[in-house]
Amino acid sequence: MSDRMQPQFKAIADHALLVTFADEISEAAHAAVIALDHAIANNPPEGMIETVPALVNLLVSFDPILTDHIAIETHVRDCITGLNIRDITGVQRVVKVCYEAPFSPDLEAVSTATGLSRDAVINAHLAGDCHVLMYGFAPGYAYLSGVTPEIQVPRKLAPVRDVPAGSVIIAGPQCLVTTLMMPTGWSIIGRSPTPILTNDPKHPFLFNVGDRVAFERIDTATFDRLTGEAANA
Repeated sequence: MSDRMQPQFKAIADHALLVTFADEISEAAHAAVIALDHAIANNPPEGMIETVPALVNLLVSFDPILTDHIAIETHVRDCITGLNIRDITGVQRVVKVCYEAPFSPDLEAVSTATGLSRDAVINAHLAGDCHVLMYGFAPGYAYLSGVTPEIQVPRKLAPVRDVPAGSVIIAGPQCLVTTLMMPTGWSIIGRSPTPILTNDPKHPFLFNVGDRVAFERIDTATFDRLTGEAANA
């Protein structure tokens, strides 16, 4: 690992260690986070509870009765030694999206803002090279990078309430598939029947941080069929 990527360590309360690789978001910093997360998972220190990867840092939480910050940092430093970020490849996931009304209330606004037709906006979204950057805000809320520059629009000035679960939303370079009915200030361009919450305690979400996500266009009839199948599963 280069000198520019040497991490900083910060004790969080009495039960966690924050490992930060950069002050600004970058692909290199996030790749280092994912590589370290995998390395720790393959060789967890005694007393560790979980790791939580984010954009430029990794939180390592532990049981303070069994271990302490010094022991965890020593173990993490050992994992970082010789860390090869090029070896990490996430799983390819497919998320189906219906872009038809009434599932895409902001598609016309995005079209107007970008000067593209509705179909061009949809095609640009489908062409995005999306990666799972982190989870946050709500259960299963996976923040994805990879929205193509031509359809990057800012957040709305005010959030909209009661946005349904499964809504596909974009803001700036990021995309997200909602898992709960919640307010959002992001632009809603479609809805997905693909279950993100799995009901599996060992793997509660469809994605892992670092996975790649491809969106696949479907029509309303297919959306209704897949939604019914998911409800009856």
